[in-house]
Amino acid sequence: MSYTGSEECGIALVGVNSEYPRYTEEKLHVSDSEAKEIASKTPSKPNVGYRLGRRKVLFEKRKRISDYALVFGMFGIIVMVVETELSMAHVYDKDSFYSIALKSLISVSTIILLGLILAYHALEVQLFATDNCVEDWRIALSMQRVAQILVELTVCAIHPIPGSFSFTWTTVHANGVTVTSRPTPVDLLLSLPMFLRLYLICRVMLLHSKLFTDASSRSIGALNRINFNTRFVLKTLMTICPGTVLLVFMLSLWIIASWVLRACESYHDVKHKNLLNSMWMISITFLSIGYGDIVPNTYCGRGVAVATGVMGAGVTALVVAVLARKLELTRAEKHVHNFMMDTQLTKRLKNAAANVLRETWLIYKYTKLVRKVNASKVRTHQRKFLHAIHSLRKVKMDQRKLNDNANTLVDMAKTQTNMYELVLEMSQRQNSVDSRVDLIEENLRQLQNQLDALPSIIAHRLAVQQVDLGRRSREGGGGSGGSGGGNVHRRSLSPSSQPSAGN
Repeated sequence: MSYTGSEECGIALVGVNSEYPRYTEEKLHVSDSEAKEIASKTPSKPNVGYRLGRRKVLFEKRKRISDYALVFGMFGIIVMVVETELSMAHVYDKDSFYSIALKSLISVSTIILLGLILAYHALEVQLFATDNCVEDWRIALSMQRVAQILVELTVCAIHPIPGSFSFTWTTVHANGVTVTSRPTPVDLLLSLPMFLRLYLICRVMLLHSKLFTDASSRSIGALNRINFNTRFVLKTLMTICPGTVLLVFMLSLWIIASWVLRACESYHDVKHKNLLNSMWMISITFLSIGYGDIVPNTYCGRGVAVATGVMGAGVTALVVAVLARKLELTRAEKHVHNFMMDTQLTKRLKNAAANVLRETWLIYKYTKLVRKVNASKVRTHQRKFLHAIHSLRKVKMDQRKLNDNANTLVDMAKTQTNMYELVLEMSQRQNSVDSRVDLIEENLRQLQNQLDALPSIIAHRLAVQQVDLGRRSREGGGGSGGSGGGNVHRRSLSPSSQPSAGN
């Protein structure tokens, strides 16, 4: 039997000599007789190894298809931006050949994207059927999955169609007086929703994450009832590199929102035709400043401004949380800081105590050891004495606060150590109790065996005694006549007492 193609597509199963064939994407070129023989040897239901191999291949296919979908989605967005910029700059009209060519390219990429999305969800259904041993794929098509597929197809299907179509857009400006009506191409309304395709980035991040692809991580997550989804991956990224994630998000939001605002407002306000003005307005709206020098006039621009303000408030809160966590000292740094502060406070305490003793001695010197008391010097040293006492009390108060903060860290460490020792002691006691219970069970088993053997022992002893009595009676019957009769009579009465003696 010969196989065609590469052997890398095959997936190793549990056991090399298994009776189930390993899963491979390639078809085998075999004769009809060999195919019948293989079909007769192959069981009706695949084993666990077959399903694991098929699941791994489906995982790889799904990852590749998601990558291709992201590539075609981003390609459509880039071509849409280029086509819109060229038309807004009046390089060509919407009915020109170049515009139709670019929009046709967008349509082709959109059709391919829709096919890739359908293939992705088909692989999702196959994975569900493989994981749950389902033979009918229609069981996996729940209402939620069908709704998700329809929403994705609808979002990704929106794109500017080839041709020149326009409508009249009437807008009341922010001053409430000026009203403008401009002919606007329909492509504008069909181009802006294309940025919703960026959700494919989150899917690719999930499928390429080591937490999602590593079998050990998925096993640990399953044991702890953690669902490996996009939200979990984003949380891990915010924990590992929060600054990078926030920076990328803010820059992407800034650029996309500025371009969308410019596209919405450029037909009604000359200021927004400059991209820098739109970027300035988005930045001050994102930071919740709002100078009011540049304002949106259309409902499209106002919606972008509201969304930017909401995103700015959320990102600002995240930045504050990240900075607070980064500026907080670690446990080791807190220990070093407390040690240094304790050393400094000890020195200050010694200096304050020395100042108190010095001023006490000087007050005694200028009041008791001189012939004439100098009142000004005495008052000066009394003032210094009171200041030294206040300094000493302040240092003691700072030392008490530092000890309270240090005790918090020490208490946490002590609590952790005590809990570990308590758990260890409980484990040792549990092992001791288990050994004692095993010993008691062994003793009870021996006692039960002895009780089971007791009836047979008693029956054996009774049989031995009966045999002994019969032998003695026969021996007594073989004696002399008259006297023997009396002896026999006495021996016949004696067995009632002999068994007790024997026992």
